[in-house]
Amino acid sequence: MVSIVIPAHNEAAVIGRNLNRLLEGAEPGEFDVIVVANACSDATAEAAAAVPGVRVIDTPVPGKVPALRLGDEACRSFPRLYLDADVELTAESVRALVRACAQPGVLACAPVPELDLDRVGPIARRVHRVHHRLLAPTRALAGVGVYVLTEAGHARVFPMPDVIADDGWVHTSFAPDERLVVVEARSLVRPARTVKSHLNRRVRVRRGNRQLAALQRPHATGGAAGPGLGSLAGLLRRREVSPVDAAAYLGVLVLDRTLSRVRRDKGGWGSDLSTR
Repeated sequence: MVSIVIPAHNEAAVIGRNLNRLLEGAEPGEFDVIVVANACSDATAEAAAAVPGVRVIDTPVPGKVPALRLGDEACRSFPRLYLDADVELTAESVRALVRACAQPGVLACAPVPELDLDRVGPIARRVHRVHHRLLAPTRALAGVGVYVLTEAGHARVFPMPDVIADDGWVHTSFAPDERLVVVEARSLVRPARTVKSHLNRRVRVRRGNRQLAALQRPHATGGAAGPGLGSLAGLLRRREVSPVDAAAYLGVLVLDRTLSRVRRDKGGWGSDLSTR
C-alpha cells in the first residue's frame, strides 16, 4: 500500500476526474487515498467522497501546508505520495514511483511533468514552452505537482513548516543523490491559460523562493531569480525554442519581476481558475 495525500481547495471542477484517473486500474487496497478539502466554498469534499476508496477530511483551516500536515497524520503506510489536486497521475506512474523508492539510497522521487497546453493562449503557450525547458535540468522534486517520500525521507521533511513552496522545501531537504526523477512516471500538469494567470502564479512562486532562501534553503532553480539569460541563449542556439518564443518569454519575464516587487502575497492558495 502507498498512502496518497491530496490537498484540495475549491477543486470540485477537477477532483472527481483526477481521482478516477488515479484509481483506474488500481488493485483493491493498493492505494490509501486521502483528500483534504481545505477551506472550500464549493463541493470539493462531496465530489471526492463520491469516488469509491477515497477518504475525505474536510477542514475550515486555510493553507496548503496545514492541509498536507493534516492528511499526513491520517496516512497508514509508506511510501507517501503528495499530489496536487489539479494534476493527473495514473496508477502505473504511482507504481513506478513506488518501485523507485525501493532503490538503495533513494529518499524521495518525482515523475517527469508533461504540460497540457490545450486551450492555452498563444503568448502563454510560448512562455510555458520556454519556461518548461529552462527548468527541466534542475526541477527534480519541484514544480511537478507530485513528490514521493520514503519513511526516512519523510523524517527529513515533516513536520513541514508553513512555507509557500512546499515542493521547494521538499526538494532542498535532499542531496542530489538522494532524490530521483523517475522517467517511467509522468504527471500531467495544466499550466495557466493566460498571461495574467501565469503572472499571478509566478508572483507567488518568486515569493516562495525568496522565503526558502531566507530559511537557508535556496531553491532548485537558482533562488528567486530563476534561470539566467545564458540558459535561454543556450535553448536558442540548440533551436529548442524559437526567437519568437524567447521574445514572448522575456517580455512576460519583465512583467513578472516588476509585479514581484510591488504586489503583496495575500496568503492562502493563490489558485489559478483559468485551468478549471
